[in-house]
Amino acid sequence: MILETEIKFLSGIGPKRAEILKKELNISTFNDMLYTFPYRYIDRTKFYKINEITEDLPYIQFKGKIIRIENVETPRNKRLIAYAADDSGNEIQLVFFKGIKWIKNKLNTNTEYVFFGKPNVFKGQINIIHPETETLSDENSQINSNIQAVYSSTELLRDNFLGTKAFNRFQSALLTLVYAKIDETLPEYIVSQYKLISLKEALLNIHFPQSPELLTKAQFRLKFEELFYIQLSLLSQRLNRMQKNSGFVFPKIGDNFNNFYKNNLPFELTNAQKRVIKEIRKDFATGKQMNRLLQGDVGSGKTLVALICMLIAIDNGFQTCIMTPTEILANQHYQTINDFLKGIDVDVRLLTGSTKKSERKIIDSDLTSGKINILIGTHALIEETVQFSNLGFVVIDEQHRFGVEQRAKLRNKNAVSPHVLVMTATPIPRTLAMTLYGDLDISTIDELPPGRKNVKTVHLFDTKRLQLFGFMREQIKAGRQIYVVYPLIKESEKMDYKNLEDGYFAITQAFPAPEYVTCVVHGKMKADEKDFSMNYFASGKANILVATSVIEVGVNIPNASVMVIESAERFGLSQLHQLRGRVGRGAEQSYCFLMSDVKLTAEARKRMQLMVRTNNGFEIAEEDLRLRGPGDIEGTQQSGLPFNLKISNLAKDGKILEYVRNVAFDILNEDNSLELKKNSLLRKNLEKKIKKTIDYSAIS
Repeated sequence: MILETEIKFLSGIGPKRAEILKKELNISTFNDMLYTFPYRYIDRTKFYKINEITEDLPYIQFKGKIIRIENVETPRNKRLIAYAADDSGNEIQLVFFKGIKWIKNKLNTNTEYVFFGKPNVFKGQINIIHPETETLSDENSQINSNIQAVYSSTELLRDNFLGTKAFNRFQSALLTLVYAKIDETLPEYIVSQYKLISLKEALLNIHFPQSPELLTKAQFRLKFEELFYIQLSLLSQRLNRMQKNSGFVFPKIGDNFNNFYKNNLPFELTNAQKRVIKEIRKDFATGKQMNRLLQGDVGSGKTLVALICMLIAIDNGFQTCIMTPTEILANQHYQTINDFLKGIDVDVRLLTGSTKKSERKIIDSDLTSGKINILIGTHALIEETVQFSNLGFVVIDEQHRFGVEQRAKLRNKNAVSPHVLVMTATPIPRTLAMTLYGDLDISTIDELPPGRKNVKTVHLFDTKRLQLFGFMREQIKAGRQIYVVYPLIKESEKMDYKNLEDGYFAITQAFPAPEYVTCVVHGKMKADEKDFSMNYFASGKANILVATSVIEVGVNIPNASVMVIESAERFGLSQLHQLRGRVGRGAEQSYCFLMSDVKLTAEARKRMQLMVRTNNGFEIAEEDLRLRGPGDIEGTQQSGLPFNLKISNLAKDGKILEYVRNVAFDILNEDNSLELKKNSLLRKNLEKKIKKTIDYSAIS
């Protein structure tokens, strides 16, 4: 219970600092503090001489005495400069901008200190700004360690003297207080079998490493436990669903399927599409509810796979539906599926927020009578008034755009849960898929249909804009259409990026009416205005669509062959790939131009080079994860994860993740309810970790 003590009661914190820690780092209790881990470490075993210190060194420490102190005031700032010297006879400036009065009272001349900080150069002189300072005779309560932990900080934390030095002090006081009371969280047989150090040792050595070897063992132990419980949770949810959720059996292949396959199939299915259809058919035969994620790159043929599987459900006497996040995407699915099914007696309807009341009444009636075979729509599908006669198969497109509760409502349309296929055109790295969707079965379409041409991608600096405009005119003259995408709607004082308002003006100047027609779409427009502009462009009446990234998903206009992305360095790799996927949908060669400023960071330059080099969305997704880390992954909180990652990094810890997933799988394979005595601690901790998490595994 001591670990649940409020953090304000830890020595040196108090109510004011506790509020700041809660606001900045979400630290409320002793346990929160203990599990706030360092993000890097510094070797404090080496001491430099002042004459060895150069600006290109990382953090360094040296011993020296303060020989004089100066107060410096300019119209721009006040600062304190302390001059330190060592036995080499050289001097170095120590500069303080904050807490000047307190620091001046603390520093004494002719007293030997240990100084620690990052060397800088100002006007040709080496200095260290706000170095950590300790007297050689300091006897503090810190647990001794020559490898110093460095903790994340913010300006507010630093302003209140809550930097790394303070954190070291707090963690030392906390470990001294609670070390004997830290309970083991993994059964002894797991600790022993997988050669893990104890939780006590791990927490001590993560904050105060006693050696590099013990630091490595501490990191492995804590990552093992964190990822293990996530996988145990996800796999147990999956097992629970498979055991408890009976599902419809679709045993036969009927007339609609055969007719479509024989007469309407637009092209030979790829091997990947055939493989996925077989996986889904196998699920249909088990008598258990299917809950499968289908991921495939833009244009890989996910909709066709979904339709073929819907026809199997229809041939077995069941209704089906597709739920999409936008009316534009719903309309496109409706049009695409009707084109696919020409001449086949399958009743397809569309239900969105724009559907008229009179038409809606007919749909509601035909739905409950079982007349409608396929209902395509937006959030309107989950309204209580929408009742199916016999819903057997649900397809959710771009599923990360929906909340868990919204997706779960579809499940309640039937007493027996329908089979669920969730689709995404955003390729998901393997480690991310195992974490976000570890409770789902995953199918992947990793081939493009024959005849699809790769989009040619070119990185251009803003200085080449006139040449780009010339190319755009040639494409428009050839009958093609063009997207121009901006990261911002309006000019921003904080970010020096191109914006849509200025861009629209520039485009209409370079492509004047009536010879050229330009329309606009952005997120702050009303839905009907947005739909009007999109439909105007889709109909071919407009040559250029100026937009923000709202067109990233669900826009299918085969005649659009050019995508221009302004300030491309502003976008992540996956987003750039999604935007590029808006073109290349017709028979003509398509192009994507990544426009950027000449000044680029090394990381931005790498992103541009990768986009030019490959069209493979899975390769891009893996690199995006490596470069940017998982970050605040969209949908993480919706996917049944019982807690956020504290120490693991999905971009770097893929091998550990796969390792612990196999460990969790073996344990559940032997004891799926964790009822064996040796697993009682696992069951207790798992229940504790997920007690606030609703199990949406059957639909998420």
